[in-house]
Amino acid sequence: MLPRFVELLSLSDWVALAIFLVGWIGYSLYADRGRVGARGLRGITSAHRLAWGYEMTRRENRIADAALIGNLMSSVSFWANTTIYIIAGLLAVAGTLDKLVSVTSELPFARAEPREVLELKMFLLIGIFIFAYFKFTWSLRQFNFLSIILGATPPASRPREELATHAERFGTINALSGDEFNGGIRAYYFGFAALGWFAHPALFAAATLGVLAVLFRRDFHSHTFVALKG
Repeated sequence: MLPRFVELLSLSDWVALAIFLVGWIGYSLYADRGRVGARGLRGITSAHRLAWGYEMTRRENRIADAALIGNLMSSVSFWANTTIYIIAGLLAVAGTLDKLVSVTSELPFARAEPREVLELKMFLLIGIFIFAYFKFTWSLRQFNFLSIILGATPPASRPREELATHAERFGTINALSGDEFNGGIRAYYFGFAALGWFAHPALFAAATLGVLAVLFRRDFHSHTFVALKG
């Protein structure tokens, strides 16, 4: 099967696909790992999540904290449910590739392509949203763990060291949950970029670079980042 695709895909297709994969994986490592990520939006929000944990341990009444976690869980649940519908819709479209061939052939700058190439593009898109679904559901499960940690929080009268340890555990799980949610949202961005491949490899590559530019600005130079950092 792979040699067949090697023959069917043009050099421009392989270059665009390489830009897409390297851009997505590379940016994820750049923004989520090491010192660079710690200076970006992810690092700033993680610090605020840890601060939330410390403030939570000082309160005797933690109803507001439970409500905030519930709000985060409902947001993640919405995206997970939406992703299921998108995957179902894409699978339905995959079953009618003949119509898709006729539609894409009428797009500006689109090229006539074999059915196998369109299948590859369609299953790439489906794979992206399946990846997003796994990210959202794991984030949701981690927020469930966060609810358990909230319920197990000792009274504010307990020793400071014990409260600090619990606050750090709360902040760490909170940050990990947020990272998984961000990964799912990022997959949506690159899913939109992958749509460009149905029209032309150049549009695919340009859309990928555009997504990278948008993500970089929002993570490191947006007004939201400046406000949170300040």
